[in-house]
Amino acid sequence: MALVVAIIYALPNLYGEDPSVQISPLRGAVINSSVLADVKDQLAQKGVALLKGELNDSQILLRFKHSNDQLKAVDIIKSVLGNNYVVALNLAPTTPQWLRSLNAAPMYLGLDLRGGVHFLLEVDMQAAEKQAVDRGAADFRQYLRENKLRYLSVMVNGHNVGIKFRNQQIHDEAISKLESQFRTWDFKPEVSESSTPTLTATMSDDELMDVRNYAVQQNIITLKNRVNELGVAEPVIQRQGESRIVVELPGVQDTARAKEILGATATLEYHLVDTQNSVSSALAGRVPIGSKLYNRRDGGQILLKKQVIVTGNEIVDASSGIEGDTGSAMVSVSLDGPGGKKMSKTTRENIGKPMAVVFIENRTDIKMVNGEPVRYKTVVEEVINVATIRGHFSNRFQTTGLDNSAEARDLALLLRAGALAAPIDIVEERTVGPSLGQDNIDKGFNSVMIGFVLVLIFMAIYYKTFGLFADVALAFNLVFIVAVLSLLQATLTLPGIAGIVLTVGMAVDANVLIFERIKEEIKNGNSPQASIAAGYDKAFSTIADANITTLIAAIILFGFGTGPIKGFAITLSIGILTSMFTAIIGTRALVNVTFGSRQIEKLKI
Repeated sequence: MALVVAIIYALPNLYGEDPSVQISPLRGAVINSSVLADVKDQLAQKGVALLKGELNDSQILLRFKHSNDQLKAVDIIKSVLGNNYVVALNLAPTTPQWLRSLNAAPMYLGLDLRGGVHFLLEVDMQAAEKQAVDRGAADFRQYLRENKLRYLSVMVNGHNVGIKFRNQQIHDEAISKLESQFRTWDFKPEVSESSTPTLTATMSDDELMDVRNYAVQQNIITLKNRVNELGVAEPVIQRQGESRIVVELPGVQDTARAKEILGATATLEYHLVDTQNSVSSALAGRVPIGSKLYNRRDGGQILLKKQVIVTGNEIVDASSGIEGDTGSAMVSVSLDGPGGKKMSKTTRENIGKPMAVVFIENRTDIKMVNGEPVRYKTVVEEVINVATIRGHFSNRFQTTGLDNSAEARDLALLLRAGALAAPIDIVEERTVGPSLGQDNIDKGFNSVMIGFVLVLIFMAIYYKTFGLFADVALAFNLVFIVAVLSLLQATLTLPGIAGIVLTVGMAVDANVLIFERIKEEIKNGNSPQASIAAGYDKAFSTIADANITTLIAAIILFGFGTGPIKGFAITLSIGILTSMFTAIIGTRALVNVTFGSRQIEKLKI
């Protein structure tokens, strides 16, 4: 029975994979049969051969025979559907429907065996620098207010911040204090014909370089957190050059979701509503200083205070759920210490006043200009929720107003993984082949098969009938290992194959101990049936001791190792357990079926 189950869940690995394109909707878009029909018509008109188009509730999967057709189809589909959909490359397994109905799927293969998806991301350095300058301007305002240095305005102009003062005395006093407080900025009086004393603050070159490096390093950390949330095994996330990041995801099935999560820059900001001024006057062009007009997701516009209470950078944990009273999707948010203090101060001082939640998302739209794709960066800011502050709260609260549970889950994932230090753009996406080269993989596979066959031949010759039993158990052991890896949806890499090869030798070792014990019992004058029973019973403790100590080492490797070491440890651990089953129970079952009901006087061993 165990073997039948193992064969069923190992079978999907015998079927190949089709180059495919996966289409998933962004917020507000829909997936239906008409979208599929439009895509099929365009592919047919362009002469791209389509094997099959599959439609379900959340995505369209288009299968192709060749990878060249797959790459051509991506450009055509993007031109048809525009920017409302995520169009991603994929490799779709050709597992039959009856196996898929049993939740049987092939195991994942690492980049060194099958390849995966390669993303080249570019960090928006201008946005990172602008954010740093904006933070500096906000810090200047707060510092000047705290030190009672009255200023007329603090304006950002590129990498510079211009500060205008009421008189020369305050101007001169501010220079000395600002220089001692903000050492990474250069402060110079601006020479102009205007009688208004002005101070220009410029971020130093070293500080700008630090801002750029921080943006890349922080984004790498955030991307790693997001990939961990996706459950991708052994990813490669590393810096390339000054502003680019390479992300390689081995064995990814849902590449559309991976692309959406990696490229997303969604975050939240909390603002107080400006109740002292009207929206109508702001729409007429009279937006008061310190306020900003925002669009509401449910329609209309609202006037909010520019000052941000807390941002996504101060969120340390987030989880999605359903709001009890209304049944709508919500995100439960936990803030860090400074964020909690700011929220506590704001809610304590503004009980009875409305507070708004602003959803911010950076998008990159692609438009065809003269036949060439041109990227346009846009920032979507919309108010998703406005609620009256009913009581004092600080670190923990809930945010509602999201479209559905899927958006709540994705937003919680992004907030939990951390906000990006600067927007990123996917400038290249492709599937990658084996990193070690197909020729090396073929040679490695052949060497494994040759070694496996030689072990089978040796066992059959040396132990005769019992050697054949061991060979059958050895083959079944590989089936069990593949089945367990497929059930766990683990990622198999070349180090993982090394772990499988090691377990093959250990499985034979267990049979050698059993068979040698049987031979000793026969030499001592015991009957064949008694020798078989004694061989299995007395060798069990030795086999168990050897395998348990190896399993302990494998667990330690998995706990403390990374990357290839974990891949080796996983297959080694699985192989130890399955080899114990096949080498002891499996061969014992074969021996009992063959000799259990017979009177035998001599064993071929």
